[in-house]
Amino acid sequence: MNNKERVIAAIEFQKPDYTPHYVDFTGQMYDKMVAYTGNPDYRSTIHNHVTFVDLGKAQEEIQPGYFRDEFGVIWNKTGVDKDIGVIDSILLEDPEDLVDFVFPQVDEAHIRGVMETLMATDPKNFRVAGIGFSLFERAWTLRGMENLLCDMLVEPEFVEALLDKILERNLKVLDIALEYDIDCFYFGDDWGSQKGLIMGPATWRTFFKPRLKKMYDRVHAAGKYVAQHSCGDVREVMEDLHEIGLNIYQTFQPEIYGYDYAEKLYGKITIWGGISTQQALPVKTPEEIREITREMLSHFPDGGLIAAPTHSVPGDVPPENIEAMLSVLMK
Repeated sequence: MNNKERVIAAIEFQKPDYTPHYVDFTGQMYDKMVAYTGNPDYRSTIHNHVTFVDLGKAQEEIQPGYFRDEFGVIWNKTGVDKDIGVIDSILLEDPEDLVDFVFPQVDEAHIRGVMETLMATDPKNFRVAGIGFSLFERAWTLRGMENLLCDMLVEPEFVEALLDKILERNLKVLDIALEYDIDCFYFGDDWGSQKGLIMGPATWRTFFKPRLKKMYDRVHAAGKYVAQHSCGDVREVMEDLHEIGLNIYQTFQPEIYGYDYAEKLYGKITIWGGISTQQALPVKTPEEIREITREMLSHFPDGGLIAAPTHSVPGDVPPENIEAMLSVLMK
């Protein structure tokens, strides 16, 4: 099997010859690995089975540590988190502001450029394109988290209108990207806290489920798989996600779900993740990491897993633990 065939076998629960993997890093952590190994092209040595591109535009640094994204949101990256940061101001201070807010035009040339770059990569890898902040996250970055959650209760028509505008733009992006020979489309969002959905299942079903279904249907109509990211505990709506066609759920956090829950998903949804960036990689010894990785793999002998850290590896992880994990994944 090549890498692509191995991932597809995992998704289809058809017992790949070994478990596919994907390891990504925050910028800070990748710099640590380059320094540790002395290899400026370290990423090429870890033999990821997935090649991923994000279709969003690069943020513009407007002053040291502050960046503007394509929607006009300013991100403060002067704190501990240098990769994502926190929003610096709210663009939609009142629901009425949506009327005059100008959403950025879909830059077809940019998207095609990114897709052509992806098409130039190894076709024997599983190729994935994605939208990072796809619905909830894009909405709250414009309106503010607390404001949006309150709006779901007291200004539901505003929330519907805001999400519809985001959905409309996403579908335009999809229509361009799905012209290309990719294997999967990925949607990023975070609905979960460590102990359940941020907005609760009923509210999620009202605002997000129907719009997700429209995006998933568009991807499936093009013959591609759907991957969905959400940190946190989303068990309350996992059956809903299966119902609307989700193929791959990322990220599976073992400290939240446990492998017994993963076994319940077998045959329905493939999980992507499984190696904790909270309770394993930053704090365990290399030998413990090897054992944790071996144990994870033992729960998925017949597919259903893309083995990975539960998020882009943060900068507090010892490089020795990355090497220990990879020594098992690549064996």
